[in-house]
Amino acid sequence: SRKNCIHVMLVYTGGCNGCDIEVVNCVLSPFYDAEQYNVLLTWNPREADILIVTGCVTKAVTESLKKIYEEIPEPKAVVAVGACALMGGVYKHIGADLGTSSFIDGPVENVIPVDVKVPGCPPRPEDIITGIVKALPKILEG
Repeated sequence: SRKNCIHVMLVYTGGCNGCDIEVVNCVLSPFYDAEQYNVLLTWNPREADILIVTGCVTKAVTESLKKIYEEIPEPKAVVAVGACALMGGVYKHIGADLGTSSFIDGPVENVIPVDVKVPGCPPRPEDIITGIVKALPKILEG
């Protein structure tokens, strides 16, 4: 059934929300319309095949992200989207320059395994779709 329909789940873990808007644009908007290729957005981890993570992974959401990742059935893939998800972005050093600890645990690969990285701030919808396509072989071969 996974060959006929891929479900992606979007998890926002902190930041400016720009990457989330681009992900929703590439999946739901009529212009890119990933649904025509049977790529559907879900909010249930038990239905998801691919987890798309955006944001810098704040300490407040680290445990929730791990729990969501564990609830997704195998085989699964993780796509980290945006500069914040890949390296902490502009939030990486907040607090560090004041001598206090940072409020983030990110990047995403510090918290859960990442299969595909999509750079950009925010990344283009075309790049996000390409990232989803790069994650498909892991899902379909698993």
